[in-house]
This record gives sequence, C-alpha cells and structure tokens, in this order.
Amino acid sequence: MREISCGDIRELVERLCIEAATVLPDDLCRTIHAAREKEESPVGQGILQDIEDNFLLAREKGVPICQDTGMAVVFLELGQEVHITGGSLRDAVNLGVHDGYLNGALRCSVVEDPLRRVNTGDNTPAVLHVEIVEGDAFRVTVAPKGFGSENMSAMKMFTPAASREDIEDWIVSCVNTAGSNPCPPVIVGVGIGGTIEQCALEAKKALLAPMDAPNSDPFYADMEEKTLEKINRLGIGPQGMGGRVTALGVHIRPWPTHIAGLPCVVNMSCHVTRHACGEL
Repeated sequence: MREISCGDIRELVERLCIEAATVLPDDLCRTIHAAREKEESPVGQGILQDIEDNFLLAREKGVPICQDTGMAVVFLELGQEVHITGGSLRDAVNLGVHDGYLNGALRCSVVEDPLRRVNTGDNTPAVLHVEIVEGDAFRVTVAPKGFGSENMSAMKMFTPAASREDIEDWIVSCVNTAGSNPCPPVIVGVGIGGTIEQCALEAKKALLAPMDAPNSDPFYADMEEKTLEKINRLGIGPQGMGGRVTALGVHIRPWPTHIAGLPCVVNMSCHVTRHACGEL
C-alpha cells in the first residue's frame, strides 16, 4: 500500500492550476501555428498571429493566457493500492485550487449557489472526477473551463436509427449556432453513447485528446476528419471574422449505450483549451 499525503496533493493541484492558466500545451501551440499558415483570410491570419503572440507572451511572463481563468475541472486517476493520508482527498483538491487561484492571481469566477450568485472568492469548489485504476498511480489533470465556450454546449437524444451523417451534421449545426460566442477557432469535444451524464463526461474528456494524433479507432478518426472539414466550410473563421479556420479539431469519445438510445453531447472549447498534468 502506497501512502500519499493531502499536503502533497494540495501542492500539486496548486502548481497545475497556475501552469494550466499560463502555459498552453505544446501540441495546441503547434496546431494554432499551422492554422495560421492555412488561413486564407488576411483578417483571420492577423487574428491567429495575435493568438500566437498572446500565448507565447503568457508563457514568457507567467500571466494568464485569457482573463477568464475558468472553473477548475480536475480529473484524477487514483490507484486502488493508494492510501490518502492527512485528511480528505476532496478537501486537498479544493485547497490546491484555492492556493493556485489566489497565489497565482487568477480570476475567481465561481459562485456558491447558481441562483443566489455569491462569489466563493477562491474559485472553489472544483469539479472533481475520480477514476479508480489498478496499481499505485496518482495522476492529476487540471483543465480550467471558461464559460464563453462552455455556454455553447449542447445535448441531443438521437434515436438508434440515426446515421453517422445525422450526428456529423448536428455537430456542425452546434458550431454554426455558436458562431463567434466561443472565441473560435474552437476545439469540439463530442461524447456519443452511454447515459446522458456519461455522455457529457466523455465530451469533456474529449477536449483533452492530443491535437496531433488521430483517434485510435479508424472509424471515428474518419468521422472526426469529415466533421472538421464540414465545420471549416462554414466560413465563421477566427473570432467570427470570417475565414477558413473555424475549428482546430474535433475529438469524439464513444461509450456503450442502451439499445433504445443514442445520446450525443457537444462540449465546445475555445482555442485556449488549457490543461496541465502531473503525478505523485
């Protein structure tokens, strides 16, 4: 049995909150650079250059890439042979978010109650997803989610008779309806199957997929490619100012589902799809 202290978890989460807010993942940086070279609109090219300059400056100066430093979404892989010592795992994660947002001078955007709307003052609580895995691993991914893009999420319960093309066209329609609201170019996370809550979780996880690696299933790799092509024919372009690059990527995560259903969830993210990973 391996022991991990809540103090170490708190420090790790703090570091990842700050890193995620200030350092865009390398694969996404490369994708944005490549998009600028593909963009045909002069205005779009200029916007993508500004986006590139911004994330490079944020990394150099240690300042947030975007003023909306998001709601902290934390994915945790917990080995079944790990024993957490010194307190509550959830409390340790939330204390890490508290420290990261206050010590990192990140904007606190969380309200304690969705209707009373009183700010918690430290961006807690985090949205915490814990997956129990074999062994003694302890891996954390902090993925702050801004709500300009989160607000553009959508859910549809298809009938089992729906075709792949029906789903592709619906995903495209979600991006078209969102327009400039999610600060394109966007990344589109898609969950298909499961129950509605599992489907939404898969869509969120899909946003963490590597930008430079195709889906491991050739069927879904082709579906992602075709859907991306359709989206980039919409002409919305960077920041909604027109152009060829409306989306940087489409990532799909399927899940087994019931014979009577076919849930589908789109979780959209802007070009600042932040996440940082670490382990103890």
